[in-house]
Amino acid sequence: MLEEVRIRGLGVIDDAVLELSPGLTVVTGETGAGKTMVVTGLGLLFGGRADPQRVRPGSDRASVEGRLTVPTRGRVADRVAEAGGELDEDVLILTRTVSAEGRSRATLGGRSAPVSVLSYLADDLIAVHGQSDQHRLLRPERQRAALDRYAGEPLARALRSYTGAYRRHREVTASLEELTAQARERAQEADLLRFGVEEIAAAEPVSGEDAELLAEESRLAHADSLRMAATTAHEALTGDPAAEVQADVVGLLAAARQALTAVREHDTSLAAVTDRLDEASYVISDAATELASYAESVEADPARLAAVQERRAQLAQLSRKYGETTDDVLAWAEDAAKRLAELEGDDERIEGLHAEEAELREQLTGLADELTELRGRASEDFGAAVTEELTALAMPHARVSVKLTTGEDFGPHGRDDVEVLLAPHPSAPPLPLNKGASGGELSRVMLAIEVVFAGADPVPTFVFDEVDAGVGGKAAVEIGRRLARLARSSQVIVVTHLPQVAAFADAHLVVEKSSEGIVTESGVTRQDRDGRTRELSRMLAGLEDSELGRAHAEELLTIASADREA
Repeated sequence: MLEEVRIRGLGVIDDAVLELSPGLTVVTGETGAGKTMVVTGLGLLFGGRADPQRVRPGSDRASVEGRLTVPTRGRVADRVAEAGGELDEDVLILTRTVSAEGRSRATLGGRSAPVSVLSYLADDLIAVHGQSDQHRLLRPERQRAALDRYAGEPLARALRSYTGAYRRHREVTASLEELTAQARERAQEADLLRFGVEEIAAAEPVSGEDAELLAEESRLAHADSLRMAATTAHEALTGDPAAEVQADVVGLLAAARQALTAVREHDTSLAAVTDRLDEASYVISDAATELASYAESVEADPARLAAVQERRAQLAQLSRKYGETTDDVLAWAEDAAKRLAELEGDDERIEGLHAEEAELREQLTGLADELTELRGRASEDFGAAVTEELTALAMPHARVSVKLTTGEDFGPHGRDDVEVLLAPHPSAPPLPLNKGASGGELSRVMLAIEVVFAGADPVPTFVFDEVDAGVGGKAAVEIGRRLARLARSSQVIVVTHLPQVAAFADAHLVVEKSSEGIVTESGVTRQDRDGRTRELSRMLAGLEDSELGRAHAEELLTIASADREA
């Protein structure tokens, strides 16, 4: 709720503070005293249009500061945090300034914020009903939401079911659209992958095969050189059996060993050398044996060499496309096979999504029809209730109805567009609220709607300006009674010139201009019982101290008090 509003430099208001209370607060005063500037200031505070002409002459700017109590958890607190502002425990400070040049600034919880944020918060904090203000319930989406809450739990339950099905339907539809739009790309990708997998499978590469083939090709390509080198090395180690004189390594080592063996016992250091020659002789003999075996195994095989080179060329072609080595090619084929399975599975997925979409559409159709039926019933009850309220508010011939337009497409809340219509007299066609009523009538229609919606469309604070325009007598009493009824569940602030309305207030503020023609801080006063009696007497008879007027005022206060307590 609003706890306090400070207005500076706005119209006739120089500097005034309004201390507000729960329940019904009325603001009264002489004509031109600045009562309407209170409503204008509240409109500014919650994102209304900044009109530099409203800046009081002689002031460089107009400013409005509001102090509100709000829940520390909820949409309002979340929005404040998103905008960078802070709550002081459960208190939110809003400010709005308008310069004489037309520049407008806003702060939210101590931080500068776009004016649009104030407008957004207004939907959850306040409903201002005045002839020059934007009306919350004039927006179709608000009318639909309020009607849904008015319809109660049956519609809320159906709407929850619908919302879940609608959300899933959107997900399925989006997936279908994405898969269908990418069908060509997926088919092309699948063809490329399938070709690669089949090409690799046909070649049947083996891990490490490319390195083995390279080694084999090198051996086959140099078979003659390898055999000759092995033979020459073997002969150098063991000698040529055909030669008459042996000059081989093994023979020379044997001669050296024989010479040393004869004298090794005479010097231990020479014995160690002899042992090393023995080891060398064994190693050379083994090497010679291996060389002989190798020379016999090396054969020139042109056919095998051609086969190896052909196989290497085949693997090289795969490597150019799918990886540097055979192992890389095999890894690519494994990944491609997995991806190909995914792509080929999309067709089954699309088929499954089509089936689910059809099932969800059928489900949505049934739920949307149920919402339409429930809204239709609630609309009839709502129209009758508001029409009854208007009869008591001096609009006996007016008729309110709700137009439901059911479309083909599913929306977040069903297929229905909701519009509240007003026919001000029997011969007038039903028209949207902002076209079917004058300014004063519209305020009364809004009051009737808010009273009917009270509790179903909970807004913490309602502000009414000129809700009693053009009425008096019994109708004025009924307006006061309904404002008091609305104030049982919300904070209600009313600017009024009717004593019958003011008598129902829980708190009464009087706005008075000073001798200089401006409203100062001392010009807004909260009235006690005696002060209220004087103010109501002035409003009734134009004379504060008229005994007849005071008696009538006391009677009004007594009747209103008894009515509120009933």
